[in-house]
Amino acid sequence: VQLQASGGGLVQAGGSLRLSCAVSGGTFSRYAMGWFRQAPGKEREFVAAISRTGGSTYYGDSVKGRFTISRDNAKNTVYLQMSSLKAEDTAEYYCAADTSGTFGQYDYWGQGTQVTVSS
Repeated sequence: VQLQASGGGLVQAGGSLRLSCAVSGGTFSRYAMGWFRQAPGKEREFVAAISRTGGSTYYGDSVKGRFTISRDNAKNTVYLQMSSLKAEDTAEYYCAADTSGTFGQYDYWGQGTQVTVSS
């Protein structure tokens, strides 16, 4: 299973970005998917997760109401729409796949895409 994250970049505070994560080499529709982030000098932080069908979504407290996770099983892709971005959202963002589909453990990770929010 391979994950390819993209869509990061430099954006002003208050702006928006959409991250994408394309998954190949497996059965995407069976996987729960998540987004995580890590800023320099900080621990990795949970951002959002979505169930296999997209019917259930979960968010970290720091992004609730601003970020939206979604997926397109026909395109084997998960998205993270980020709005009202803040300087503290600056981090490397990683997508991850839980191949059990049960939110047990994320066993495949993408390479990360950098998001920088200027204040």
